[in-house]
Amino acid sequence: MGKIAIIYWSASGNTEQMAQAIAEGISQTSNDYELFQVSEFPADRIDEFSKIAFGCPAMGAEELEQDEFEPVFSALESKLNDKLIALFGSYDWGDGEWMRLWQDRIKKDNVSLFDDKGLIVHNTPDENDKKTCSTFGMLFAQA
Repeated sequence: MGKIAIIYWSASGNTEQMAQAIAEGISQTSNDYELFQVSEFPADRIDEFSKIAFGCPAMGAEELEQDEFEPVFSALESKLNDKLIALFGSYDWGDGEWMRLWQDRIKKDNVSLFDDKGLIVHNTPDENDKKTCSTFGMLFAQA
């Protein structure tokens, strides 16, 4: 078992709520984890983590947030090959294309994905969504 990082960006708080629920699920296991807003993640610590859950909502034309999240993710992308990665985020409109594109991007990098679909929630997570996120976190920690 290695240490887990949850790294996310959230404008409305929806993806942040997902990140917190995922952390709650991880806390039910014996794994160590740290929760980071993307702007607070020290890139030089990437090697400390064997598993990373990245969270970003759909933005604009169903893409990752360009100003804060994308630059950090791009900088870390080449350092993910020996890690298990999970992707999650929320969306307001569209059909989840941003998550499919993000998953495809990770697969092209030959990175190990925890879940081929990622975890997405429409708008604000309700109690059922939060339970799903918590279960996702627990299963991710145990993988």
